[in-house]
Amino acid sequence: MITVWKKDMIADVANLVIGLGLFISPWTFGFAAESPTNWNAWLSGILIATIAVAALAIIAEWQMWAALARGVWVAVSPWVLYFSAKAMVTPLHVIAGILVVAVAALRLWQLHQSHPP
Repeated sequence: MITVWKKDMIADVANLVIGLGLFISPWTFGFAAESPTNWNAWLSGILIATIAVAALAIIAEWQMWAALARGVWVAVSPWVLYFSAKAMVTPLHVIAGILVVAVAALRLWQLHQSHPP
């Protein structure tokens, strides 16, 4: 059980760091004055971090599905919100989204491998 908890914790902490990084990215990379890019980074970052904190507190499958959905949104949002032409912001969102999706998918896979139906 302790080994499983450590695996859970690593994935959730990774998503927490990615979420916080996305949240502070408008200030770090200088696009804090650009809407909707800044709002997307702030809201998506805080939602990813909140889901990660919830997952650290109570392990439930819905949190990983929510993180996966939020990661997909972050990855495609440059095209949905029409800021894909921004050279620094688009790769930041795509990479952050892909990382969140990968961590959530890995965690879901681990969850289903350790607890067969």
